[in-house]
Amino acid sequence: MPKASEIRVFAPATVANVACGYDVLGFAIDSPGDEIVVRHGTKPGLHITSITGDDGKLPKKPEQNTAGVAALDLLKHLGMTDRPIEMEIHKKMPFGSGLGSSAASAVAGAYAVNKLIGEPLSKRQLLPFAMQGEYAADGAWHADNVAPCLLGGIVFIRSNQELDVAQLPAPENLWAAVIHPDIEVLTKVAREILPKEIPLENATQQIGNLGGLLCGLIQSDYGLISRSIHDVIAEPRRQKLIPEFYKAKRAAMGAGALGFSISGAGPSVFALCEGEETARKAAADVSEVFSTIPVTCQSHVSKINPHGVHVIEG
Repeated sequence: MPKASEIRVFAPATVANVACGYDVLGFAIDSPGDEIVVRHGTKPGLHITSITGDDGKLPKKPEQNTAGVAALDLLKHLGMTDRPIEMEIHKKMPFGSGLGSSAASAVAGAYAVNKLIGEPLSKRQLLPFAMQGEYAADGAWHADNVAPCLLGGIVFIRSNQELDVAQLPAPENLWAAVIHPDIEVLTKVAREILPKEIPLENATQQIGNLGGLLCGLIQSDYGLISRSIHDVIAEPRRQKLIPEFYKAKRAAMGAGALGFSISGAGPSVFALCEGEETARKAAADVSEVFSTIPVTCQSHVSKINPHGVHVIEG
């Protein structure tokens, strides 16, 4: 038996798409995030004993729960479905925020159980199991939230179907300001609003921006990063779902941000910045814009989180 009798893990929020990287680029931030606790149980199988922070919305049946599905898929792969395990889920991220809430739960579920049973798989090997949990939550198979939450840092997904992912270096002084306004944007609506066909000119521009952003990150070229954080496909359609989006964007850019766009499907927005001071000013100025709607919001300022999911003390 493994030495650990209880494991508590933290899985961070993530920013997906990163403007021009629709479904293929994402990065992790320091907070917020979800926590999951697992321990050896007394009854065969995985049992979710408690869930907090969900306002009673999440099911306790493991096969119907994002974290539970990921953990069960892992245990099935290892031939350990009868292993007695108890799980607590502590949701500390808002639902439908565009910050990868379901991905965080899926990643935490798989990672925590893997740790508890002696860590038979590496972090990277856990990716398909966490993806199963995310898929159960929203029916979409894209790793731009799951992969950075699991692995940390900035992650590029060459192929979602093959889960061929690569971690990119983050420039030393790259900071993110993430602002979550208290409005609801349904992922289903945000996806349906996107065009079914893309003009060749737009596709070429988007590919150029994505390539420029990847090169800028690798070379720590803040000017190239700034010139590349432009989304000509999703943002022009989705911005109408977020009140005063372009006013918020002007505020962030006026504060000195390198670029500004929508985090995932929204409603959260983000600014990439050179330096903490600029990031905090961008967060404050964007929050001020949303306050005039009026709508309350939460802001999070951090460097790119290089660690992803990890064990924490109880």
